[in-house]
Amino acid sequence: MPDILVTVSWAVMGVIGWFVRVLWEADKELRQDLAKLREEIPKEYVNRDDYRGDIQEIKQMLRSIFERLDEKADK
Repeated sequence: MPDILVTVSWAVMGVIGWFVRVLWEADKELRQDLAKLREEIPKEYVNRDDYRGDIQEIKQMLRSIFERLDEKADK
């Protein structure tokens, strides 16, 4: 009877060890993917604050153009 308990406990510990190793590898792969994503995101997407600043500049240029057009139309 004690031999069966030892065998079962070793089997259970083996399964638990395998499961922990699989989780460890998945975590490692996920961290690598996240690091790669952090590098790629700034190359493809614009930061919101940068976008807002650029849009403000464009709006200011358009206002200036419209003001000049209005002045020309008044003459």
